[in-house]
Amino acid sequence: MILGIIPARGGSKSIPLKNIVSVAGKPLIAYTIEAATLANSIDRLIVSTDSVEIANVARTYGAEVPFLRPSELAQDDTPGMDPILHALQWLAAHETDQPDYVLVLQPTSPLRTAEDIDGIVRLALEHRAETAVSVCPVHHHPFWTKGIDPVGKLVNLFTSSETYTRRQDLPPAYALNGALYFAQCQVLIEKATFYTEQTYGYVMPTERSLDIDTPWDLYLAELILKDIALGAGNRERVGSVRSVGSVRSVGSVVVGR
Repeated sequence: MILGIIPARGGSKSIPLKNIVSVAGKPLIAYTIEAATLANSIDRLIVSTDSVEIANVARTYGAEVPFLRPSELAQDDTPGMDPILHALQWLAAHETDQPDYVLVLQPTSPLRTAEDIDGIVRLALEHRAETAVSVCPVHHHPFWTKGIDPVGKLVNLFTSSETYTRRQDLPPAYALNGALYFAQCQVLIEKATFYTEQTYGYVMPTERSLDIDTPWDLYLAELILKDIALGAGNRERVGSVRSVGSVRSVGSVVVGR
C-alpha cells in the first residue's frame, strides 16, 4: 500500500494559517488534496495536523484525518521528519493494515499535478529506490554563484576545472523543490531521512515547482492559479517531466510541517 501524507501544522509566522489560506478561491491545502485524489498511485491519503480548523477543511476536500498531531510536534523548531514518523507510528499502533511506501506531499506546492505524483511513484518503483524526491532545474547555477568575504570582495563558492562563460555549456544542476518525498516505510523508519545512497531525483518543470513560503510566493500562486482556472495557463503548465539518476549529494531541506 502507498500512503500519502500531507503535513499541515496550524502555526505559521510569515502567513497565518498558511495551509488553509484562500488562494484563487480555494484553501491552499485543497490543491494538494485534489491532485492526490486524482492520482492513480496513492491508496490512502491522510493529513497530519495539530489544528482542528485545518482538519475540518481537509475532510471537506476528501482527505482522512485519523488523529490530531501533538502540539509539541507542530512547533517552529520541530524537525520536519518527526511528524512523518509520528504518523507511521500512530498507524502502526492503531491499525492492522500498514503501508509499504509513504509519499509526503507538502501543501505549499499547489502547482504539483496528479501526473507528478504518479511519475515519482513510477520512477521509484521501477528503480526499486529506497527513496525519491522531486527536483527542478536551478535558476542560478552553482558554478555562477558567489560569496562575499569579510572585506566585501566576491569569492567563488564552488570551483571547477572548466571555465563556463555561456549558460548553455553549464552541466545540468537541480534543486530540491519540496513538492514530493517518496520512501519505503521501513527505510524511513530505520534511517529517518529521505536522502540515502539510493535516492532518485524526479524532475518537475520550473513552472510547477513554486513552493509557498512568503506573501510574494502566495501572490504568484494566486496569479498562476487564476490563470489556469481561466484556461490560459494550461499550455505552459503541462511541461515535459523526466527523471535523473541517483541523487548522490543533496542538501537538506525542511519537509513540510
